[in-house]
Amino acid sequence: MKVGVGKKAAASSAPSPTRIEAIAAVAEYLEAAGVADGQDEARALLRGATGLTRLELALAPCAPLSDEESRTYSDYAARRAAREPVSRILGERGFWTLDLAVAPGVLDPRPDTETLVETALSLLAEKRDAPLSILDLGAGSGAIACALLSELPAAWALAVDLSAEACAATVANLARCGLANRASILRGRWAEALQGRFDLIVSNPPYVRTQDIADLEPEVRLHDPALALDGGPDGLECYREILRDLPNLLAEDGFALFEVGFDQAAAVAALLAPVGLQIESVARDAGGHERIVAARLLPTPT
Repeated sequence: MKVGVGKKAAASSAPSPTRIEAIAAVAEYLEAAGVADGQDEARALLRGATGLTRLELALAPCAPLSDEESRTYSDYAARRAAREPVSRILGERGFWTLDLAVAPGVLDPRPDTETLVETALSLLAEKRDAPLSILDLGAGSGAIACALLSELPAAWALAVDLSAEACAATVANLARCGLANRASILRGRWAEALQGRFDLIVSNPPYVRTQDIADLEPEVRLHDPALALDGGPDGLECYREILRDLPNLLAEDGFALFEVGFDQAAAVAALLAPVGLQIESVARDAGGHERIVAARLLPTPT
């Protein structure tokens, strides 16, 4: 798409569209391409193309776009119409209270995962200033580790991921958030070969059933790595692998939190007792789905 060119546009010599005119044209274009919330996404893309803040755009909506801004905005609009997520076009995503870089080949953090952060902070409410140790299994972009460290000022985290791209993304986002000196990154498969005890273990593992991947929205199916999505035939393979080692890594009074698929909470909860864990709570996301399973060690028999 070329901003300002189409049925509503005049000849090429016409003045550049104003910001608000360009937003209206792009919103219509995106909605015609099947993108929901076209107006909001058109605004976000324009801010990315121009470098404007929300306030600056609100104060001067009728200012014309420069030729360079129009070209960039047109490119962004075409990419979004092809179902590339806004976060990947702009290279960043707001998560919790942070602005994180979104790297190619790494899972784009979702708002649902903020429920894990919220649940962890609630469980640790009386220990917010304690020197807690955190283990993030399958760290991806580092979103969970960054969010938790930003709220737990004396905590330290170990982030683990099998993907080299994910490890690099976690390193970059920890540095971006000023948290690099409070975390270590390890490339490896889940909890294999790890030692020690952690006060909090968190994980958002792949949980999409293999046969369901083809039915995912194109924003996910075409742009998130399969390694971060595919949870095997029943979506539970990674939970089983993690739980095999987790009881030996969780502190006696610690918590383990898992993000799960919208219909998987009961199935994941059923995997806990056989490995010596008990369910602590199940938290719902903003859409009302059971999204976070929290567990702790079963009491030691006396």
